[in-house]
Amino acid sequence: MRVLVLGGTTEARLLCHALEARASGFTAILSLAGVTRAPVLPRLEVRIGGFGGAQGMAQWLSHNRIAAVVDATHPFAARISANAVAACAQAGVALVRVERPAWAPGPDDRWDMVPDMAAAARAIGPAPRRVLLTIGRKDLLAFRDLAPCGHVWLVRSVDAPDPALLPVGARTVLARGPFDVTAEEALLRHEGIDLIVTKNSGGAATVAKLAAARALGVAVIMVERPVLPHATVVGDADHAMAWLHSRAIIQEGSTLREV
Repeated sequence: MRVLVLGGTTEARLLCHALEARASGFTAILSLAGVTRAPVLPRLEVRIGGFGGAQGMAQWLSHNRIAAVVDATHPFAARISANAVAACAQAGVALVRVERPAWAPGPDDRWDMVPDMAAAARAIGPAPRRVLLTIGRKDLLAFRDLAPCGHVWLVRSVDAPDPALLPVGARTVLARGPFDVTAEEALLRHEGIDLIVTKNSGGAATVAKLAAARALGVAVIMVERPVLPHATVVGDADHAMAWLHSRAIIQEGSTLREV
């Protein structure tokens, strides 16, 4: 059974590790958008780059005889997830989306929930703040052109951002999770951070900053996830693997009936 994994996340990495096993019963291809410059690659066939929209993906699925697609992209990769739903419907291919649980504030958290990056930029306000931006390097534009208010910016991302997108005077820290709470508290203290702007990505790799913010009383502007098209959803790589096995059984039964 030929499977396409749309990856770039911890869940995709764990799923690919399971699919690498010789006894898995699947032939899997991992697709990456090419956003991360030095991705960690599995011992599977890997394709990097876009498909040319939903139509291009549908044609690729048919040409490569893909029987199932696992969308294990980032919760904010709305375009590829929408294209996957449309392409699989067009090509008649089964689809499951892996959605890690979102983070939720506790009673001691100081979160301001906002719908998008533009709202996050507005929510910072005019008073000077020391801001840690942990939103990735592609969403910085909303903060670049804020009126000069004396904000101090620290931008953390896996890869170096385009300097043209950075707020004036911003410094960058290049780091890849997982992070631990002790180190995150030390960073916030050392930099005097009083505000974190982040996406509700969920997962364990980067949640430590929220625990550190809670402990130190640091405010958080949390960008909510985009609404994605309806699809079958599972919560982690193990359940995605179970779904693939169920699809394999259905496919095998269909083949036997045809014979």
